[in-house]
Amino acid sequence: MQSKQDMKAFVINLLNSNLPPVYYYHNYKHTLYVLEKAIEIGEAENCSEQEMKLLSAAALWHDTGYIKTYKDHEAAGCELASKYLPAYGFLEDDINKVCGMIMATKIPQSPHTKLEEIIADADLEYLGTAGASIIANNFYKELLSMNPQFTVEEWNKTQISFILQHHYFTLYCKENKEPLKQAYLNALMNEI
Repeated sequence: MQSKQDMKAFVINLLNSNLPPVYYYHNYKHTLYVLEKAIEIGEAENCSEQEMKLLSAAALWHDTGYIKTYKDHEAAGCELASKYLPAYGFLEDDINKVCGMIMATKIPQSPHTKLEEIIADADLEYLGTAGASIIANNFYKELLSMNPQFTVEEWNKTQISFILQHHYFTLYCKENKEPLKQAYLNALMNEI
């Protein structure tokens, strides 16, 4: 059986070796960020050691499907997780929970369990940070590489619409991230 550290290295290598360089947002750095935030939120939400193990696995695997497809990458990520997680000691029930968390990151988010809520919040936690505009700009560059006609004005309108519909699920993010998300939204609205 492989270790957690081995799995992290494996997933990072998988992403680095297979993702196009124009994935300025959906890359290994985003995966490591979501892992860090899933742990942070999981600890704040008093998750057990087993829950933290599942959260960490879901965070690592949540965007691996991008190596196969952009659209519906969550389902592809579940396939990859299901294939590789047994080598790291994950049983079928745990793999199903991890896949549930991966699917909970699909937009629009619709988590059904506490762990799914945590991973959904971890994936979009950046919206409630001082660096939101920098991270969002990487996402815009990624989308622009696929659609060169996509203007900054269109992007800002897309972001505003998205943020207006978005809400955090965990108490931790509601209390600690929502105020900065609203400030980011207000800044975007002042730009259009």
